[in-house]
Amino acid sequence: MPAIAKRSLELNDDEVMAVKSENAPEAVGSAGNSTPQRRKLRSSSSPMKLSPISKPMKLGSPRRRLSACANSSANGIEKYFSQKKVQTFCKSVEKSVDKPKWDPKDVKQISEAKEALHVSTVPSTVSCREDEQKRVLEFCKACIEQEKAGSLYICGCPGTGKSLSIEKVKQALVDWAGEAGFQEPDVLALNCSSLTKTSDIFSKIHGKDQPPKKVKSTTSALQLLQNLYSQKPQTSRRKMTLIIADELDFLITKDRAVLHDLFMLTTYPFSRCILIGVANAIDLADRFLPRLQSLNCKPMVITFRAYNVEQIIRILQERLMTLPHTVFQPQALELCARKVAAASGDMRKALCICRSAIEILEAELKESNDNLNSSPVVDAFFEQQMAPAPVVKKPEIDIVKIGHMAAALSKTYKSPVVDTVQCLPQHQQIILCSAVKLFRRKKKDSTVTELNKSYIDICKSTLIPPVGVFEFSSMCRVLSDQGLLKLGGQCRDEKSKRVTLNVDEADITFALQGIRFFRNCLQ
Repeated sequence: MPAIAKRSLELNDDEVMAVKSENAPEAVGSAGNSTPQRRKLRSSSSPMKLSPISKPMKLGSPRRRLSACANSSANGIEKYFSQKKVQTFCKSVEKSVDKPKWDPKDVKQISEAKEALHVSTVPSTVSCREDEQKRVLEFCKACIEQEKAGSLYICGCPGTGKSLSIEKVKQALVDWAGEAGFQEPDVLALNCSSLTKTSDIFSKIHGKDQPPKKVKSTTSALQLLQNLYSQKPQTSRRKMTLIIADELDFLITKDRAVLHDLFMLTTYPFSRCILIGVANAIDLADRFLPRLQSLNCKPMVITFRAYNVEQIIRILQERLMTLPHTVFQPQALELCARKVAAASGDMRKALCICRSAIEILEAELKESNDNLNSSPVVDAFFEQQMAPAPVVKKPEIDIVKIGHMAAALSKTYKSPVVDTVQCLPQHQQIILCSAVKLFRRKKKDSTVTELNKSYIDICKSTLIPPVGVFEFSSMCRVLSDQGLLKLGGQCRDEKSKRVTLNVDEADITFALQGIRFFRNCLQ
């Protein structure tokens, strides 16, 4: 069964200790600021008072405590974050509290928030990519100043700001050329995935570099470009042409001729072509352009690395800064940033998750309003409005909180394995927790007997009566039929059969992390 949730998606204590809780006791903060007092004489000190002995808290049975926990991972995560005092490592998040909270019932405010977080919304500045933009801009400036062609290859994972950064560099280059007294370059930006044929890119370049002329059908656009860049131009100064080829991997053919000929255009003596190729593959130049390296004309490579937690938080803050209201709880933004950074570092994914959290808040408000309108007590309530009796108002949901963000993350990264694990009976879930702990010791497989020992240890530590050996073997066969465990071997004895985990342990951790009982078992 495929596992979509990544290992890095599990909610560990390191992530929790980086998110600040609203309900943290003030005593913790005051304790850290206390200064040692001078020692007083025993005669001047007041007599020592004994503190009252607190009674032990009465706990219910483990089975009742387990059933009282939240069934969904969203509720569990919300409680998990709200019960611990932790320190956020982005202090600028607290600045958003100064703004008034928004009204999620206002359609206009919701629309503005979604628009600010939309992938197609182009920000005024591209944050966290200043170094990469500077390198690309300096490369293009050097080509224009020396009137020399050159090639550049930009690579990086999806959602790391490659296309957005190149768009900003293109505008900055045109502005610089006008201020510095150089001719503004002709810019040709195209997406290779929109080409009907891979060779059509040469027609696009020729049409941009030279005015359209009637030529013989036997002469291809590539040959015209090669002849043009091989001969000395008639005019003393000819404009440079900046070619931005996005989705460059769509030009890869069996013989790789198109990709090779495209980069070779920058090697001709009178070429005025600045080629910038953009793709996701990091080793595209090494795999598909080995001949360029032998000719000593390998393109310069600039890599856009995946966004980390701090960068994702900063970008989200800058997008939300344009809004006059506070939309997200700071801890919710950090939770989103941590999960996305651990999974892929894709900024587009983070924006989509934030929009999904807003939609979850919308649905929650709509459901509460529907329940209020359909209640038979509404008429009696309005009749008693003139009465002086005080009316207790229910606290309104006025911000996207950790629970909404956790639900959006669960919706985005959930897999069929997670759904299956969450629907299992309690003892089968404990068996999976036992397998996770057993195979964390770098074991690939084990026996049913060793798995049963790990299961019994967990049951004893949690005061849950374990099942018998035969029932345990039967549950292992059930988990094997569901594809969660894998039983191997032709042994007649069930205890000697080899057993291994057939799914990623991150899926099991993600499925059970919302319940405190299983979270303690997996520690």
